[in-house]
Amino acid sequence: MTLDRRGFLAACSRAGITSALMPGVLYTLAVQAQEATGTDQAKPPKFTPELIDQAAEMAGVGPFTDEQKKMMIDGLVDQNGSMKAIRKLNLSNSVAPAFVFHPMGAAKPLPSGPAPCPEPNGFAGSILSRIPDAPARIEDVAFATIGELGALLTNRKITSVALTQMYLDRLKRYDKTLHFNITLTEERALKQAAAADAEIAAGKYRGPLHGIPWGAKDLLAVKGYPTTWGAGGFEHQTIDEDATVVQRLDAAGAILVAKLTLGALAMGDKWYGGQTRNPWNPKQGSSGSSAGPASAVAAGCVGFAIGSETLGSISSPSTRCGTSGLRPTFGLVPRTGAMALSWTMDKLGPICRSAEDCALVLQAIHGPDGKDTSVYPAEFWWDLGFDWKKLRVGYLKSGFDAPEAFKPDQAKTDETAEEKKKREERTMRARDGRARRDYDRRYDLATLDKLKAMGVALIPVELPKLPYGAMTPLLTAEAAAAFDDLTLSGKDKLLTEQGADDWPNAFRVARFYPAVDYIQANRARTLAVQQVSALFEQVDIIVTPTNGTQLVATNLTGHPALIVPNGLRGADAPHPPAMDNGEEDDIGGPGTPVSITFLAGLYEDAKLAAFGRAYQEATGFHKVHPKDSF
Repeated sequence: MTLDRRGFLAACSRAGITSALMPGVLYTLAVQAQEATGTDQAKPPKFTPELIDQAAEMAGVGPFTDEQKKMMIDGLVDQNGSMKAIRKLNLSNSVAPAFVFHPMGAAKPLPSGPAPCPEPNGFAGSILSRIPDAPARIEDVAFATIGELGALLTNRKITSVALTQMYLDRLKRYDKTLHFNITLTEERALKQAAAADAEIAAGKYRGPLHGIPWGAKDLLAVKGYPTTWGAGGFEHQTIDEDATVVQRLDAAGAILVAKLTLGALAMGDKWYGGQTRNPWNPKQGSSGSSAGPASAVAAGCVGFAIGSETLGSISSPSTRCGTSGLRPTFGLVPRTGAMALSWTMDKLGPICRSAEDCALVLQAIHGPDGKDTSVYPAEFWWDLGFDWKKLRVGYLKSGFDAPEAFKPDQAKTDETAEEKKKREERTMRARDGRARRDYDRRYDLATLDKLKAMGVALIPVELPKLPYGAMTPLLTAEAAAAFDDLTLSGKDKLLTEQGADDWPNAFRVARFYPAVDYIQANRARTLAVQQVSALFEQVDIIVTPTNGTQLVATNLTGHPALIVPNGLRGADAPHPPAMDNGEEDDIGGPGTPVSITFLAGLYEDAKLAAFGRAYQEATGFHKVHPKDSF
């Protein structure tokens, strides 16, 4: 008997099978049986009662009677294959599904934002209030903020051409160690810089980014240059458009100098050309997936960068490299022209040297473009005069509490020598990880003390108790759909990493995720949006350690996060493990940065940046940079 997937779904429904996984597994098993026997793939796959039993066991449904199995098969003979028909469309990564996620499950009005502030009090105030001296040499400003660079440019103490050439030279010099370049856009950059100098000289000032060089994570399309997504098999891919974010930064007068590395298809810091490195400790990776943007900003090789986050890809490298990263509210920045990984979780955002720099960049790139339908017309206004002391500040209490005492795995009475060795290795890794977390906790607690010294009355809060981790298969299911052709064609073999936790295997596993359960997880996500949003009716800002449950929860709910450097580990810090497995951000060792994270309500990104700026002015941690010898 033969049958197609669409007909089989209908027959399963008639037989009382409600799990969407069951027919999916069965269809896959039948196709595999075809391949094993060399059957013509153009013919519909053949199904047997034995295959139904196998699929039912994998799906966790059944068992079924012989009569039910016969009815399922007989009812689907000679049906056409809807799945194969869809596959023949060869959908590109740029084609989004016919649904849109907006993180407003609570169905409350979106904040409109404060009234536009007067120009001297807003962006111009970030620059015109500072009149610096000309640097003795151009490289002295390699680690300057956007505000400082803008003041030098507008007062004509430096030129954009000189600044651009300096950053290009540094990108070439330090790429040998840090491996953060994929493509330099030198010709484009120098042409833009010359135009910026002419406009500034003529008094045609475009704003605080005018003449300032920046780098793009290489998932943003730029005309005339490869857009590689960091992945083997895509090294020569070109996309004949500029991403919306690139267009907006061009319009703001910023100078694109490089397309920077990302882990292959936005996972980790390993790409087809190697591993991007941490400027504070080049023996380690820079973490990912916005590996190149964070490394290049931290190394003083660009004025700022654009990264992206789906589940930690701005947060993680900003922590490892000691940069300030702003993951905006989902739907604040259009993703048109950017690689899609998860249509309901991808966010584009700035990685900079300060919270204020993040705000200056976000002002230029936010807002609808008429193409990315997930973008909501929420306002973003940056006001240097905003009184941050009026904000109600909470802290995620459980994140700062002392952890339970360490308990190693207990030996089994019948343990073999091999099992004992593995248990001891696990115990050692767990003990070392615990020591690092215990050491870093002192920096988290110091944040609370500093905020109290700033006059902040901290309010304890807790995240709603929901199974956030159980919702994350939404991401891999969408990612598997976005790169369906890789799995079906076998080209996933070209990707650099091929382990159990890497994309090729994750894409294969995701094909067995039930459609019904995908919908159920989205319904649970609605609860998460509602309940996390309710916290921000009690407070305006939440202070939290960077890692932990909040990172997963807020990426699912779409709430914005600001990750800022929070000091350097001392000489007494636990030494890093011999190998960086790419899974932990706390392994830097002595002399490397730690971070703290601030959260805010949906579309309250301006308040978030204002509070982050106040904290940075009180601490100065963002002014510390690695020695210029990496």
